[in-house]
Amino acid sequence: MEPARIQLVPKIRKVIYPGTFDPITNGHLDVIGRAADLFDEVIVALAMNSTKAPLFSELERIDLCKEAMKEVMPHSGHIRVDSFSGLLVDYAKKENAIAIIRGLRVLSDFEYEFQMALMNRKLEDITTVFVMPNEKYTYLNSTIIRELAKYGSDISGFVPECVNKKLKEKFSKK
Repeated sequence: MEPARIQLVPKIRKVIYPGTFDPITNGHLDVIGRAADLFDEVIVALAMNSTKAPLFSELERIDLCKEAMKEVMPHSGHIRVDSFSGLLVDYAKKENAIAIIRGLRVLSDFEYEFQMALMNRKLEDITTVFVMPNEKYTYLNSTIIRELAKYGSDISGFVPECVNKKLKEKFSKK
């Protein structure tokens, strides 16, 4: 009689990249790409933050994230877009994530992100991985992008084409 074979199922290393992504920028996409190189699955998780009033609705942001990734990372099969409300650590636990990705652009980002990482580790013992985007994106953030778009500046070098188009539509109505 042949011995039973044990089939080992590899553990999937899943990571959460949270943010409001209002809108998603080339800097965000750079961090997502770096995370995708390190982990088996990346969940781009749109935080439904009650203290912020986003320009784009939850559905618009989800669609923009998906479309932007198709434009920039057409072979991104192990990247998923989702949304959550409540505590990030609760969402990470529900998703069986082993880590949280946070992008660090400049030194001033570090203090806040470090505090959040320590609190998340205290609450759920989850690791935070800090990723630096390419230096050409260190000055980018969604607030600056929205402000530039509002006044008609060319933002095509900072965001995917789908985001550029959607921002033009949004501000032409105002």
